[in-house]
Amino acid sequence: MEENTNDIHNEHNDNNTSAETSQEHHEGIAAHVPEPEPIEKLRDDLNEAKDKYLRLYADFENYRKRVAKEKIDFLTTANEELIIKLLPILDDFERAQKSMSADEHTSEVARQGFELIYAKFVKVLESKGLKAMTAKGENFNPDLHEAITQFPAPSDDMKGKVIDEVEKGYMLGEKVIRFAKVVVGA
Repeated sequence: MEENTNDIHNEHNDNNTSAETSQEHHEGIAAHVPEPEPIEKLRDDLNEAKDKYLRLYADFENYRKRVAKEKIDFLTTANEELIIKLLPILDDFERAQKSMSADEHTSEVARQGFELIYAKFVKVLESKGLKAMTAKGENFNPDLHEAITQFPAPSDDMKGKVIDEVEKGYMLGEKVIRFAKVVVGA
């Protein structure tokens, strides 16, 4: 009977031990598997971090593009002040050119030398982005032209158009640096 009691006791201990082991095993698994709420919190944190990263990346890309555009604009217009100061000299060259072509006493060599210097000067200014505007015969555009006066148009098709150009207008790149002074047909 004692043996039976021991056997029952041993079986009970074995069952108890395997129940404890099974319970520890389940508790160990439960300890490794987080509850659903912390997983959702981690997902929300991850999504928030991704969102912040994407916004920061977009801000940086916009900054990079803006700086690149500003640099190009700066390089295009870096010499704007100097070129504006050179425009009256260019005007003087053009007046002298008209005067020389009208003067019969000017030698052909002097005329050719003058034309060579004028062409080099214009080429240097054009290489820096200067472009002369064509105004005569064009529709009057207040974004490009400055109307000095209005005269009766010689024909109906010249109404609202530039009849004469008193002073040339110039652009540096896409920016008007001097408006063309014009006479508009009324």
